[in-house]
Amino acid sequence: MVHSFDPDHFQKAWAFAARWHQGQFYLQPLETIKPFDYLYHLSGVTQETLWALDQVDHADRDLAVQCAVLHDIIEDTGCGYNEIKQEFGDRVANGVLALSKNPGLPDKSRQMDDSLARIVQQPHEIWMVKMADRICNLLAPPHTWTKEEKAFYHQEAIKIYQILQSANPIQAERLWQKIENYRLFIKENL
Repeated sequence: MVHSFDPDHFQKAWAFAARWHQGQFYLQPLETIKPFDYLYHLSGVTQETLWALDQVDHADRDLAVQCAVLHDIIEDTGCGYNEIKQEFGDRVANGVLALSKNPGLPDKSRQMDDSLARIVQQPHEIWMVKMADRICNLLAPPHTWTKEEKAFYHQEAIKIYQILQSANPIQAERLWQKIENYRLFIKENL
C-alpha cells in the first residue's frame, strides 16, 4: 500500500526545521561562493527522497518526507527526540533519531556505524532518507577538506551503499554513481 504524503505535515515539518536550523549554513565547495542557508540542504534531501519514493511501489511517503525535512535536526540543533515525538509522533521521532549520529561515541567511524545499525531497524523509508542525504552530500566536498578527509567520506559512502542498498535498488544505483564520481575529488584533491 502506498501512503501519500500530507502537504500539511510537510509544511509543519518545514516550518519546524526552518526555526531550528535558523542561522545555519550549508558550505559550498569553492571559497568564492557564499554558503547557502541550511534549508538548501534540507530541500535537496527531500527532493532526492521524493524521487526515490517514485521508484518503489509501497512506501509511506508521509513518514519519509517528514524525516527527510527533519533528518539533521537532532544532530545539528538543540532540538531533542522528545520535542520531535511531541510534534510529529513516535515513527517520525524514531526515524530522525536513527538518522542522527551519537556525539557521545569516540569517533566519526563509530558514530556512523551506530547510526547505520539504528537505521536498519527502521522502515525502508528511513534507509532511503539516509541514501538521499549522502547523494546530496557527494556533490562536492567543502573546499577546506584534506585529501584524507575526502577519502574517509568516500569510504563512509560506500559503507552506506553496502548496508542500505536493498531498500531501493534504483536509488542505490544513483548513490553508487555519485560515489564513483566523488573519486575525482580525491584524485585531483580539488
